[in-house]
Amino acid sequence: MAGIYLHIPFCKGKCAYCDFYSVGNIKLKEVFIEAICKEIELQKDYLKGESIQTIYFGGGTPSLLSPQELEKIIEQIRSYFDVGKRNEITLEANPDDLTKEYLKAIKKIGINRLSVGIQSFNNDDLRRMKRKHSADQAIRTVRYAQEQGFKNISIDLLYGLPDLNLQQWEKNIEQALNLNIQHISAYHLTIEPKTLFYKYYQNGNLNLPPEDESLDQFGKLIEKTEQKGFLHYEISNFAKDGFLSLHNTNYWRGIKYLGLGPSAHSYNLTSRHWNIQNLRGYLDEIFKGKIPCEEENLSKNEKFNDYLITSLRTMWGLNTEKIEHEFGIDFKKHIEKKSSRFLKENFLIKSGNNFKLTKKGIFISDHIILSFLKD
Repeated sequence: MAGIYLHIPFCKGKCAYCDFYSVGNIKLKEVFIEAICKEIELQKDYLKGESIQTIYFGGGTPSLLSPQELEKIIEQIRSYFDVGKRNEITLEANPDDLTKEYLKAIKKIGINRLSVGIQSFNNDDLRRMKRKHSADQAIRTVRYAQEQGFKNISIDLLYGLPDLNLQQWEKNIEQALNLNIQHISAYHLTIEPKTLFYKYYQNGNLNLPPEDESLDQFGKLIEKTEQKGFLHYEISNFAKDGFLSLHNTNYWRGIKYLGLGPSAHSYNLTSRHWNIQNLRGYLDEIFKGKIPCEEENLSKNEKFNDYLITSLRTMWGLNTEKIEHEFGIDFKKHIEKKSSRFLKENFLIKSGNNFKLTKKGIFISDHIILSFLKD
């Protein structure tokens, strides 16, 4: 099984925190659709022999594409790849794009999972982040989707936001849970260079919460979602049983995937390649019949580090039997040696051949992962 990711680079405007590749020139949308369909044809052998389990439209703002444009891309994928009947097709979307008519149309073409970029149910937060929707609009959007029969809905939330306190964050969580959704992706705000928030931060105009406040917000998220029966299956992801993101889970479990569109990444277990972050350059190369990408062949240590970074973030943890089989006994011994201190201090737990983060360990996961990495 494998997955296909499509990066749709268009946005109405840049959010204050976002550093994902995007452009505001919607006039290029039509020619972009032709180009990504051409790239699908050019990359038809990348996942040779694999059945496609997941298709994921990310961005950017994929919900700026019409249902007809989305259908054209999906049908092109079906023309060149073996798309399984039990598949997951996800559309990332902004609440302001999801009308009842739009939702009805995209469900009809086979999109069966929504990832809605809400970020906050607080209007002050939304204005500060330069989001285009209101809190009420976000709530209505989710209800519209449910009315149209969507039964696999994820929302994105951000914590550690400027001026966000624990009480306000708790209200955000409770509002999300009251919507009876199946999945939450919640990320701590990161101040990335070249973003508006970075400019504010450099000028001393961003009132970020202290670290202990952010940790309390994360702890409250874990507590509240657990009470409602959500699985904390990856550090930033929470899902009802049966509604884990198959696409992202495949990333974390080392399954092959193909990335299409400018800035998209691909992985075939031996190498990675990534398309250039330049829409016009991408279009020019694709129409010449070339893939505009760079490639990196991975060493054994790099493959091990990739496995370590992704697996230890999940509820399944890393498996030493798998490590020994794929990388050798020395790598297994490396894990056993490095893990002893974290096991004693209850940051890790060993279950059979699996090492997993404890609830306590999740809060220092970056430190633990860094200590395991191979040079």
